[in-house]
Parts: sequence; C-alpha cells; structure tokens
Amino acid sequence: MKLGALAGGLVGLGLVAWLLASYGLARVLDVLGRAGIAGFVAIVAFHLPQMVLSALGWEAIGRPGPGLRSYLRLRWVRDAVNNLLPLAQIGGEFVVAHLLQRQGVRLARAIGGTIADLLLEMGTQVLFTVLGVALLVHVSGHSEVTELATRALWIAALVVAGAFAALWMGLAAVIERAALRMGHSLGWPATAEISGLHEALVGCFRAPGRVVSASFWHLLSWLSGGLEVCLILHFFGMDVGLDTGLIIESLGQALKAVGFAVPGALGVQEGGYVVVCRLLNIPPETALAVSLMKRVREAVLGIPGLVLWHRAEAKASTAPAASL
Repeated sequence: MKLGALAGGLVGLGLVAWLLASYGLARVLDVLGRAGIAGFVAIVAFHLPQMVLSALGWEAIGRPGPGLRSYLRLRWVRDAVNNLLPLAQIGGEFVVAHLLQRQGVRLARAIGGTIADLLLEMGTQVLFTVLGVALLVHVSGHSEVTELATRALWIAALVVAGAFAALWMGLAAVIERAALRMGHSLGWPATAEISGLHEALVGCFRAPGRVVSASFWHLLSWLSGGLEVCLILHFFGMDVGLDTGLIIESLGQALKAVGFAVPGALGVQEGGYVVVCRLLNIPPETALAVSLMKRVREAVLGIPGLVLWHRAEAKASTAPAASL
C-alpha cells in the first residue's frame, strides 16, 4: 500500500510538473499573484463555513455523539489527513473513527457513523455532479466531454447505490464476523469492540429525518464550493456567474474523486480543472491557478489540522473515556 501510494504520488507530481511546464509556470504564478494577501486570506476564511456545513451533516447522521464542536474538530483533522498525507483519500476516515473511539464512542458506532456520513457525502456529490453536467449542457451544449461525463455519472451513481445496498444487505456484518473471528484466533481482544458494526451502520439510516438533515447539510457544503470558485476567479480578475462556478467545482471534484487512490489526487485535480475550464473558455493557466490556490488553502488549514490530530491523540491517551 505504501509503495502504491508512493508510485501514485510520483506519477501525480510528474503530471503536475508537465501541466505547469506546458502552460507556463510564470503565467500560472502571475495569475496567482493577482489575488494578493487580502484575496488569499478571504479565500481561506470563506472555506471555514464549508467545514461547518460538513460537520453539521456528520453530526446529524452520527447522533448520539460527542457534539458539533467535536465533529467540527474531527472534520478538520479528517480533511487534513486526506489532503496532505501520502494516503489514499479515505485515510482520514480511519483516523477520525479511531479518535471517536478515544473520545468514548464504541468502535462499532464510530466506524458505522463515519461510513454512513461518507456514503451520504458521496450520494450528495452525485447529485451535485448531476447539477454541474446539466448546467454545462445548458451553457455549452452537447459535446464528447458532456457525453463522457454523463456516462461516468451513471457509473458513479451505480457504485454509490451498490455500496448502500451491499452495506444494508449485510456487507458490514460479514466484515464484523471476519474481524471477530480473526481477533479471537489471534488473541486480539480489542477487535471485540467492532461487534455491532452492522447494526450501528444500518441504524444510522433508520431515522429518515436524520438522513434528510445530513444530506441537506452536505449538499449545501458542495454548493458552497461553487461559490468558492467564483470568489477565487474574482480575485484573479475574472468575474463569472454562479453557474460557471458550480460547473467547475462539481466536475472538478468528481474528477478528483475518480483519482481517490492517488494521494491528494495530485495531477488528477489539476488536469480536471484544465479540461473543464477549457469548455468554459477559461485559460488553462487560470484553471491551474484555481487548483493551486485550493492546494495552498488546503495546506494552510491542513497543517493546523494535523497538529490538532496530534494533540487529540496525546490528550486521549492520558484521559479515560466513558463509553457512548
């Protein structure tokens, strides 16, 4: 897994270097420089409400839990791990499930709530991508790219639906039984805490109000990403409509999700923005600058998130926790 992540990261870095060389590093840096310090601070600050919206979605589906403030801190850690560490883009989910356990939540409930939140986030991303494709067809008409995006969207929808169905029909129970048998045979008593994983996961979806609430917050979070793109382009000296921002963000995030196995989706995200922005007559150097601005914002917010993770681990190791 480490070798795979390293190979993927090197390929991604190579693709980023090739894109910057092809479209001119100096031109990309010139576009980035237009934002200035004030613009960069505004872009970083604008992302904070999006983190709150994502935490609200997680808190809604994970009830009962440690509360919104804890979920917000954990979301911060989760994004930091996924964006900055050389792991596939789901490493943060394992980290925060462990931190929830350290806060006193039973491991089965911690994993179940985190998986349920991830599934709802994926499901609402499919809806967000549908909106982006529809807007792209409306703006630029049918093309090979829109047809390819539509096909990919159908595949993504089937994958998400299949994941929901498999987990609901007992995949989590199979994983649970296998982990319990392995723990018993190897003498690992800690694996007993995974008992009840299937029930914890399915239980998250037995309250329709919680599912609707969590989906609503996640969808708002995705939509706010379109506003962020508009804000970035504004500071680059290019004012665009909300429809353009939503198209860029929805399809860009969809392509990033496709490259989930590459750490940070290096190269995948940058190439995706170039392809999408080309359809909207936005220069490739501007598209790369948008992606790099997001990368810098991720680093500025992510480094404190990694520090928060370290502090949470240290604090949890010295404080006994009551089971929830």
